[in-house]
Amino acid sequence: MSTTPTEQKLDVAPPYNAVARHGVSPEPSHDEVARFDFLANFNKFLSGALGPGNKLAYDRRVLPAFLKEHGREPQDRFEIRHAMNKDPFHKFWSALKRNSMEMRQQNGRSMVLRQIDELNARARQFNEGRDTLELNPEIDVPRYQSAVDIHCMPGSYHGEELPGDVSAGANYDCGIFATTAGGLGALSDGGGQALVEWIKKERPGWEPRRVLDIGTTVGHNIVPLALAFPNTEFIAIDTAAPILRYAHARAQSLGATNITFIQANAEDLSRWDDGTFDWVQTTMFLHETSGKALPRIIAEGYRVLADGGLMFHLEQPEYSDAMPLYEQFIRDWDAFNNNEPFWSSMHALDMKTVMVEAGFDRAELFESGVRAVVDTDIFPEAATGDDEDHGRAAYWHAYGAWKNSDQMQHAAE
Repeated sequence: MSTTPTEQKLDVAPPYNAVARHGVSPEPSHDEVARFDFLANFNKFLSGALGPGNKLAYDRRVLPAFLKEHGREPQDRFEIRHAMNKDPFHKFWSALKRNSMEMRQQNGRSMVLRQIDELNARARQFNEGRDTLELNPEIDVPRYQSAVDIHCMPGSYHGEELPGDVSAGANYDCGIFATTAGGLGALSDGGGQALVEWIKKERPGWEPRRVLDIGTTVGHNIVPLALAFPNTEFIAIDTAAPILRYAHARAQSLGATNITFIQANAEDLSRWDDGTFDWVQTTMFLHETSGKALPRIIAEGYRVLADGGLMFHLEQPEYSDAMPLYEQFIRDWDAFNNNEPFWSSMHALDMKTVMVEAGFDRAELFESGVRAVVDTDIFPEAATGDDEDHGRAAYWHAYGAWKNSDQMQHAAE
């Protein structure tokens, strides 16, 4: 007896050719496009079709075995991890997920190295003779960034194939679209677009004088803000010169000429006076800092933030008592399998306490949620309302504060 399969809409990633080009975009070959298309859909398959199998393995095999052996529930996410690492399905899924990241890095790196001379030349056209790029060879890359190849990216953010090149930034930029399956938009700037949308709703009409973006990487999260506030001065800092060269050229080519990219360590912002900035922010950066560095960065950010100014950090939510241990375990995967050594400890921090210790009053703190903005050129169904959340997988938890905002309000009155 034959049956007709139930028709269903396949959850297919947008094609890599939907990536928007800018002045220093690496140009993919046919085969490189095909590999990224495969990887984008492979990642969706891992998270969508295979991912729930981890919970089944836990509920049906791992947890019952743990209860039988120990006579109690697991006490923390680490006990769950040690138990799950023995399960064949989880080992299979985890190996596939790790290999997908390694393949992504291999494809991006080969694409960049194939055209590295051309990329470096194009970057120089945007960088040379501009006073909006300041590199400082005296800045040491912190060990928490140099000890491992973060995200499995060879050479991490600071590696150079040639003196003065942009290969690290180009590799980082070219693969984000595939890794996120287009969920951050054609320019992978969904985080920055989300910041623009959030601040326009939160503080209509507000226009900061000066903004500091810490851990800017390739500037994809700050360019949308700079374009939205053309009269604002933006300072974007990072410790890695190769990505700053790329970030500056990228921003210039996109018309964001009001950003100055500076090689600096956010643990020491002494070149800037107290109260210099109206907005100090990070986007998915704090989890790549160490337990000692993070409080210093927050404290320095507080010092250079003006009264009435905004501190805003987009991250993943902290591991609170309200978050189930299994969810903590699955969120922890990157810490042990994707070269994110500080991921677990950072998300176990009480960020509110860290910010209070930096100088904020607890009453000034707030938490929010920020979603990536749908790129309707990639997901046209979102524009029609047929599928409002399609492509909006990227979601950040936000830790924020308005510094001395009550005092500023009273002064204005």
